[in-house]
Amino acid sequence: MAARPMSERELVNALQEFAKPDWRRSLVEIALTVVPLALLWVGAWWALSVSWWLTLLLAVPTAGLLVRLFLIQHDCGHGAFFENRHVNDWIGRVVGVFTLTPYDVWRRAHALHHASSGNLDRRGIGDLDTLTITEYRALSWLHKLRYRLYRNPIVMFGLGPAWLFLLGHRVPTGPLRKYWDAWLSAMATNVAIAIFAGVMMWFIGIPAFLMVHLPIVVMAASIGVWLFYVQHQFEETYWAAAPAWSVKHAALHGSSHYDLPQPIRWFSANIGIHHVHHLTSRIPYYRLPDVLATYPELAGIGRITLMESFRTVRLKLWDEDRRRLVSFREARV
Repeated sequence: MAARPMSERELVNALQEFAKPDWRRSLVEIALTVVPLALLWVGAWWALSVSWWLTLLLAVPTAGLLVRLFLIQHDCGHGAFFENRHVNDWIGRVVGVFTLTPYDVWRRAHALHHASSGNLDRRGIGDLDTLTITEYRALSWLHKLRYRLYRNPIVMFGLGPAWLFLLGHRVPTGPLRKYWDAWLSAMATNVAIAIFAGVMMWFIGIPAFLMVHLPIVVMAASIGVWLFYVQHQFEETYWAAAPAWSVKHAALHGSSHYDLPQPIRWFSANIGIHHVHHLTSRIPYYRLPDVLATYPELAGIGRITLMESFRTVRLKLWDEDRRRLVSFREARV
């Protein structure tokens, strides 16, 4: 007789055995990210004496490492990288200076994202703006144009990420503006960023710093937003309104398994195993593959390959009748 599939609650309980960080492994992961990141950054600066195109070429793997550094900050925000909360928080705050992301602001917003992902009644914090077909049709032509521009790939994966990380993160926005600790986090991070940038400019010059660092930051921002997009904006994702919405069901079926090839999986710190991460967010990223090895049935849930992910760009609206994301063209049918 075949074993009865575990319920979502039973699965969450079973996954607790993986939610145990190893401080030695975590330190190794930090070293494997920070050391090559620093070396490649210096290499990109040296490459300016040869060709700026060589600097841009080196900026690609450097941006990948910056994304990986952000994901260390991400795991710290979930209390998943070290057992001690204060160690997680202070490493996250230091890393936030280099990822241009105020740690405490982001942690609060991201916690709200996990608590409300897939909930049609609680959209707008820590996620990408997504309208239903009915909501879109009710908009004026001007607001429809604004939404179309927002969902345009050039804005979504180019201009938007650059604005978000360079300018948007400088102050708390939305409901987070009412928290004094959010302002403290943002302003302290801004000061630290200014000191870091000022020291680097003093050593190598303003033009050299901007020519090396800006491409790295902009590339990393676009990669990060793309990963976040694919993790939730796929055709068979899950959205529902209360009382039908379930946080565990949304975690497992509203988050994708972005099955990436190596070495992309390494640079993205296994964040593609996103459905497992949402189900038990305290699992450190280096243990997520262990979950799939132990529970192989999870690998097929919400699975999207790299090539399949490019087709998700056309998805713009949630169809409440068909319960899937659709394109503007499909919404007109």
